[in-house]
Formats: sequence, structure tokens, C-alpha cells
Amino acid sequence: MVNPQFLIETKRLIIREMQQSDYDALCRILCDEEVMSAAYESAFSPEEAQNWLNRHLKRYEDYGFGLWAVVLKETNAMIGQCGLTLQPWKGKELLEIGYLFQKAYWHKGYATEAAIACREYAFTVLNADSVCSMIRDTHIASQNVAVRNGMKIIDKTTKNFRNTEMEFFLYSVDRAK
Repeated sequence: MVNPQFLIETKRLIIREMQQSDYDALCRILCDEEVMSAAYESAFSPEEAQNWLNRHLKRYEDYGFGLWAVVLKETNAMIGQCGLTLQPWKGKELLEIGYLFQKAYWHKGYATEAAIACREYAFTVLNADSVCSMIRDTHIASQNVAVRNGMKIIDKTTKNFRNTEMEFFLYSVDRAK
């Protein structure tokens, strides 16, 4: 029987809905100071990590997508999260590909592999005309993933996250017509 939570398979990864049982693996991402300082300035508390998981479980119900668990086929371990969310940008709501991975899995191509799969899912399953990634101007590794995902910078703005002003680039790619 096919797992109803299964969404996407790539060469090395399974991308599926997160579940409560993924909480510990999610904390290895969200509660890691080094991982989170690149994206959000500081690590989350365990309670904030649970709230994050709850938000994505609700997004699955409301929209049929959210950030998903990225599972390494070789070990069946959740190594990161990648997926699609609706995010505000200058008064509009845009379909964004977001990704966060455990530090042990950085610089191995997993984020790019997952992001490309999510882009294709957005175009073929959701029939989206474009997708974007909103990335801090200081987060070069994530910017490189966006470029490898076919995206280009089309805008820049300041966002406030957890009472800190941060500059973000808007990377975007359109579906081939």
C-alpha cells in the first residue's frame, strides 16, 4: 500500500508531510543556533519548534502543501525540510519554496535536489505560474540553491522577524510556457 503522506521522490530523497513523530528531527534543525542564525538570526526554543510544526500540519489541511519532511532514502532519516508556503511580499501573497537542513547535510546537494523537486511539483501539480524563494541577503548558501533552482533576484526588501530588521532578496522563476 502506498503511504498517503508520500508526495515526491527524487534520486536520493523522499519528500513527505511532516508528522508529530518528526518533532525531534525538526528540533535538530530549528533549535540549532548555527543553522538558524544563517536564516533567522537565532535558534528556536522547543516550544517555537512545536508551533512551527503545528503551523505546517494546519497548512497541509488548509492548502494541501507546506514545508515537508526531507527524508534520506539511504537511512530513512529526516535530514531537513523543504516545501511550498504562501508568504507575504509587499502586499502580495507569493508561492515560496523554502528549505532548512541539519548542518550535517549541508553542501551535499540535498537542498538543491529537494528545491528543484518542489519547483516541479508547484508547476505540474499545483499549476503555478511562478515560484519564489525569499532569502536573507547574507545567506549565500541558500542564494546558491535558488540560483541552481533556476531563479534570479527580482526584488529586495526589509522584513522584521523576531524583532530584528533583515534584508531579503526575492528570487523567482516562471513556469516554462
